[in-house]
Amino acid sequence: MSSESHSIGAKNPKFGHLPLSTSGPEECALTGLALLRSPYHNKGSAFPSNERKEFKLYGLLPPNVQTLEGQVKRAYQQYSSRADALAKNTFMTSMKEQNEVLYYKLIQDHLKEMFSIIYTPTEGDAIQNFSRLFRKPEGCFLNIYDQDRVEDNLAQWGEPEDIDYIVVTDGEEILGIGDQGVGGILISVAKLVLTTLCAGIHPSRTLPVVLDCGTNNEQLLNDELYLGVRRPRVRGKEYDEFVNKFVQSVQKLYPRAYLHFEDFGLSNARRILDKYRPKIACFNDDVQGTGCITLAAIMSGLHVSNLKLSDMRLAVFGSGTAGIGIANQVRDAIAAESGKSKEDAAKQIWCVDKPGLLLKSMGEDLTTGQGPFARDDNEWQGKDHGDLLSVIKEVKPHVLIGTSTKPKAFTEEVVKEMSKYVDRPIILPLSNPTRLHEADPKDINEWSKGKALIATGSPFPPVEYNGKEYEVGKSPRRTPHSQYESLTHLTAECNNSTAFPGIGLGAVLSRSKLLSDKMLVAAIKAIAAQSPALKDPDKGLVPDVIDVREISVHVAKAVIKQSIEEGLATEKDIPEKDEDLEEWIREQMWEPRYRPLVRVDKEKASRHGRGELGTGGVAKQAK
Repeated sequence: MSSESHSIGAKNPKFGHLPLSTSGPEECALTGLALLRSPYHNKGSAFPSNERKEFKLYGLLPPNVQTLEGQVKRAYQQYSSRADALAKNTFMTSMKEQNEVLYYKLIQDHLKEMFSIIYTPTEGDAIQNFSRLFRKPEGCFLNIYDQDRVEDNLAQWGEPEDIDYIVVTDGEEILGIGDQGVGGILISVAKLVLTTLCAGIHPSRTLPVVLDCGTNNEQLLNDELYLGVRRPRVRGKEYDEFVNKFVQSVQKLYPRAYLHFEDFGLSNARRILDKYRPKIACFNDDVQGTGCITLAAIMSGLHVSNLKLSDMRLAVFGSGTAGIGIANQVRDAIAAESGKSKEDAAKQIWCVDKPGLLLKSMGEDLTTGQGPFARDDNEWQGKDHGDLLSVIKEVKPHVLIGTSTKPKAFTEEVVKEMSKYVDRPIILPLSNPTRLHEADPKDINEWSKGKALIATGSPFPPVEYNGKEYEVGKSPRRTPHSQYESLTHLTAECNNSTAFPGIGLGAVLSRSKLLSDKMLVAAIKAIAAQSPALKDPDKGLVPDVIDVREISVHVAKAVIKQSIEEGLATEKDIPEKDEDLEEWIREQMWEPRYRPLVRVDKEKASRHGRGELGTGGVAKQAK
């Protein structure tokens, strides 16, 4: 990412007047220890001499003034000395509480190495150990048994203009590790870290929230250190009233905020999204984000294999929130491209779960989301459909997606069967964390004799082809070449972080009233257009996360333009020309760099200048 820092950081003075501008100095009313304890304003040893004098820091810091780069070097040495991944995750959490600029700059400079530490899979370990590692609360904790306080609790986090992006979870389906109760707050925190890191959402203008509805995790219920509501999960009317109370409070208190639902359970995720999408700008990463990035990968793969989306056959193994979310996204895209109805488009998709192929006869056992993809029993009369291999043999899909969290589900038989009938099978084992993936890319390539186009849900190293024999013209290249040529094929990671941050940035900057289907399609096309495989099929099907800030600019631009076209954007004076729009976006993307501080009187300072943004308990209480 460092190679792009110059272009990303380029500022256009004509947009310096914007409220979210990242140019010029910042006001600050804090001095002395109060300033050093403000993670947003704190520069630590990098405070220059003039600021040390102005803000009464002499005697509170060692005398040697350092650069941010020097601080990053020291912090990386400290990070590297930690014994294991969870210890590194804890170290980074501590740094974030002290100095946000240094925290984000350290990650930015070591993104590929640290991504798995600050997010999956290590963040999953941190969430499982939340009550045992707990030191300092972060975010808003809402209790289903205390619904009368929801609005007051949310009101503590700012005035109407202070919050841009909210991530909320109920902790029921966390990162493939299931019900984690109140520990789910850390997934809200982690997602917001990614929105800042990947799209420049201002970190002090975000709010992580957990809706504590109890937990069905017996280990947590029996843990005397567990910090959440120690009761089984609440369902039904009381749960729905709680969620509704939260959403209504958000609308009232932060009417311009964008709401991101995260890791809700299978029975609630799509239902809640469908209820509130027509009313507010909201998004569910498990339902929509996974679908967006996966569809971008599919579009790139179809381009390489010279196949139209409208002619594609897709099998989805694992028909939970993520799998059905992908199926919905693909169905809608097929309908949009071909002019088919959504019902006809769904006939190109076969969803498989634990009982086998989803069939209409399963009736009430099907979730609301699964229903539209259940197949007619008559068409499968006398045919095997109880396992993935049987379905593959019958359907002969071009694309196979795994969202099952069932390790090694894509067996050698499955891959070879696909490769019999499809010239360039697109195989996407997306389950994470890594230990839950359906197949290793190295095995998929070996079993398919180099024919498969692959993207995964977790990072994997490139697959090396060292003189192995495979059919001429069926290699990862589109043109015939020597049977024994050695090459490297890059395995793309279907990382939602190349999708949801840019989508959110576009919605935030345009202040869109809603997040429409067409806005999501615009985002998908923007991601697919950045695919390295379009230029070289040996490259990844989707862009690498290392390029994510630049990708987010393009995604945000596409989302904003579509929002304007549909009459949903409410922000004034959005530039019309692409070049100006890009600069307008970049100017409002927060970056991890120290800006000069200008001292102001506390009485005249904004909440930002007083260090109160992103801090609960300091705003006016709700009336």
